[in-house]
Amino acid sequence: MATMVGGYGPIRVANKETQEICHQVKTQVEKKTGVNYVEYTAVESRFQVVAGINYLIKVHVGGANYIHLEIFQEMRNGGKNSLTKVKDHQTKDSPLEPF
Repeated sequence: MATMVGGYGPIRVANKETQEICHQVKTQVEKKTGVNYVEYTAVESRFQVVAGINYLIKVHVGGANYIHLEIFQEMRNGGKNSLTKVKDHQTKDSPLEPF
């Protein structure tokens, strides 16, 4: 799948860096969803380069439950990560698409 300029790249298996980004916004995610997650494991991700980086990340939160996160990483300020959106009630097979 080709990446169009300004579009999101292909879906990739999450790695250590992806998990770290997720952990940096976990408190924000829990506040937004009202849920304290015991299991919180990044599964897959994709990104878009803008005036920073937008990440879409699928996170396994226990059982058959998943959430999708949109996180913005600034180019400045030490690459600070901020939660933009959360989409809950997702499954393993839910497509990781912009929302």
